[in-house]
Amino acid sequence: MPDIVHVKYNQAGKSKKTNEFGMRQMQERAFEARTAQYLLIKAPPASGKSRALMFIGLDKLINQGIKKVIVAVPERSIGSSFSNTNLIKDGFFANWEPNDIYNLCTPGGESSKIKAFNNFLESDEKLLICTHATLRNACEGLDEKVFNDCVIAIDEFHHVSADGNNRLGEVLRSIMAKSTSHIVAMTGSYFRGDSVPVLLPELEAQFTKVTYNYYEQLNGYEHLKSLGIGYHFYQGKYTSAIDEILDENKKTIVHIPSVNSGESEKDKYEEVNKIVDSLGDLEYQDSVTGVMFVRSRKTGKLLKVADLVNDNQKERDKIQEYLRVSNNPDDVDIIIALGMAKEGFDWPYCEHALTVGYRGSLTEIIQIIGRCTRDSENKTHAQFTNLIAQPDAQDGEVKLSVNNMLKAITASLLMEQVLAPNFKFKPKFPDEDESEDDDDTIRIRGFKTPTSQRVKDIVESDINDLKARILQDDKMIKALPGNVDPEVINTVLIPKIIRETYPDLTEEQVEEVRQFVVVDSVIKNGTIETQGDKRFLVGASQFINIDELDIDLIDTINPFQKAFEILSKSVTASVFKAIQETIDATRIEMTEEEAIVLWPKIKNWVAQTGEQPSIQAFDPQERRLAEAIIFLREQRRKAKANE
Repeated sequence: MPDIVHVKYNQAGKSKKTNEFGMRQMQERAFEARTAQYLLIKAPPASGKSRALMFIGLDKLINQGIKKVIVAVPERSIGSSFSNTNLIKDGFFANWEPNDIYNLCTPGGESSKIKAFNNFLESDEKLLICTHATLRNACEGLDEKVFNDCVIAIDEFHHVSADGNNRLGEVLRSIMAKSTSHIVAMTGSYFRGDSVPVLLPELEAQFTKVTYNYYEQLNGYEHLKSLGIGYHFYQGKYTSAIDEILDENKKTIVHIPSVNSGESEKDKYEEVNKIVDSLGDLEYQDSVTGVMFVRSRKTGKLLKVADLVNDNQKERDKIQEYLRVSNNPDDVDIIIALGMAKEGFDWPYCEHALTVGYRGSLTEIIQIIGRCTRDSENKTHAQFTNLIAQPDAQDGEVKLSVNNMLKAITASLLMEQVLAPNFKFKPKFPDEDESEDDDDTIRIRGFKTPTSQRVKDIVESDINDLKARILQDDKMIKALPGNVDPEVINTVLIPKIIRETYPDLTEEQVEEVRQFVVVDSVIKNGTIETQGDKRFLVGASQFINIDELDIDLIDTINPFQKAFEILSKSVTASVFKAIQETIDATRIEMTEEEAIVLWPKIKNWVAQTGEQPSIQAFDPQERRLAEAIIFLREQRRKAKANE
């Protein structure tokens, strides 16, 4: 199927240019906030977060009275991002020079690493690099005051969770509460996949946030000028369908499904063998590097394939080292991975990230997409393809498959919004001079602008995180394919999720955030076209003059309508019927709020048709109106019974 998302960029080169200190655009922005005690940096893969931390950490050591910097990464391989770096040659005032003794991202037992961690705290050394696990384990039994005047930098910060069972989150909260430690948190994808917040609102409010978005990053590249996100549905076994979309002429990372997922064939080694066999004939495997040389049946080309699924540590270390030192796109053609080659993995030549199976975490999807969005001379286009199981209409157990399809589509819609340029929304007043508005400004009648710093922070830094939370909500998933009236989605479901996410907001603040979420989603899921001196929003069967936009009109538009269009165009009629029936069976329950929103629509329906909406109607929205009538009758009956 064609791409759901296709975004073009300007190749402006800004995100890769450096200032007089050797800092790129994102790093310069982060460095401006270097004096903050608690700093949260949200920036996409390849934007230079590791080096941004070096700049900030060295300034804190040299100019801010900080004694030590501790860097924690999720896995050992990412520790190499923080190895010795000459920063002076590009204009900075110091080099990043950690002592190898205190680089704990090396092979060896955890007990020896904890001992080295404790030795570091008692030494005069300034820099230590370790894994999240070592930080967690080393903090057992330690007095938090040992971290006074230290920086703790946590890379891939989304691994932290406000859940009481998340040890990393517990360690962080305790250190913040009981020491004078500085915290630098970095992530390319702040939202988790389990809907548990990374930090509780009161703790998150203590952080100064630096946000650098995907659009700024990709628009500022030199070579990459477009990115596509697409889905390919298969039935049967994925290994028999993968050769349809695995283009051997594109540098590709294939992520096979987890052995616990429905898409897995339960033998990961055999799955790798089948993928290799679909490419061609294995001629030999290099004993030094571990690279497999496969002769393509289609073209006769000798393909170089790297297997990161192999659990043999010695063999996997070989191929990882080969990939780490690779500086030529011809060194590898295809990488096959399972749990690896996601966050922190750097193979800039990757053109295609092919992922098998639905990923329950939007964080994971963004991390995987980030593998192919590095800027490199060998590519002008990057592609993410999700190969997911299409439900079998004959199978009674289609609920999970249907839900996964819906979640995959909603994830793509979120990514489209993450990748798009940002608009500025302002209220529209009669006779107001709009001559100084730029092309990114859209005026809307009745639009509420933020009246507090809290709402401004959410709108400027958290909006994609909030959309992720909304799009992962089970009620929203079930409402998605035209089953629920748009006004119910916009005025009932979305504000409910906002209240749950930000319990500290007043009702007025909830409404301000709600309006921004809905407006931003509707605008970004449509297309803006210019005709003469007028701009029009082109969406699902709608053509709206932007000068005539008002909040009431926007509330009548389903902000996620595109997901319904994608499904209806991309699957067969029988499968689509199975999807509808599965969603109907798990329809969201009626609430009084929804019934109130639907009542004027019921009256309008009766006035226009002369009949009440039918519970047997094919149209899901007509059925929902009929259900609302039944609900209201039942509420009236209960009220009379209680009189």
